[in-house]
Amino acid sequence: MTFSKGFTLIEVVIAVSVFSGLIIIVASLLINIMQNPQLQMAAMDNIDRTRFVSSQFTNEIRAAAYGSYPLIGAENSEIIFYSPVGAGAGNINRIRYYISGNNLYKAVIVPVNGIYDISEEVITLVLTGLSNGTDPLFYYYGGDYNGSQSSVPLSQPVNVNQVKFVKINLIVQKQTTAQDTSSFSLDAGAAIRVLKNNLSN
Repeated sequence: MTFSKGFTLIEVVIAVSVFSGLIIIVASLLINIMQNPQLQMAAMDNIDRTRFVSSQFTNEIRAAAYGSYPLIGAENSEIIFYSPVGAGAGNINRIRYYISGNNLYKAVIVPVNGIYDISEEVITLVLTGLSNGTDPLFYYYGGDYNGSQSSVPLSQPVNVNQVKFVKINLIVQKQTTAQDTSSFSLDAGAAIRVLKNNLSN
């Protein structure tokens, strides 16, 4: 009596299932290995960009100048002021920072013959991945600001004539892995030089 050697249908199905499972596991590992460095680099780039934006903003707001009224708009998610930083010789630009969705934009108007034409506003995307949620992007303080966490910001609607110190609060997604939901927070501020009285910054 002879027996034919081979695999039964059940054995073939089991083998294919096991092999398919192994392929899926290996593919997932390879995807994670390839994705993680890219996500980490993107996260580091966004954090560096956040630091740059906060530094640029504090320089601009510190130097804000337009007679006695350098600040013309002071909301939680938008600020409008005049500053010579980045402007041509003798010029003072009108600068507006605002949030739209999860992005931070900077809009600049360069004056022509002393006129600020709103239709000439140039808008630039400066930061993506903002996750401020209900946290304000900007905080405004009066002349009693002492630099401590206990200092209470001015409440909205803010009277721009009372503002002496402005703080920017940037919260961005880190996402160093596909499952990461952590965020990076940075706040920085400066006294408006032409308005400060007893503030030191």
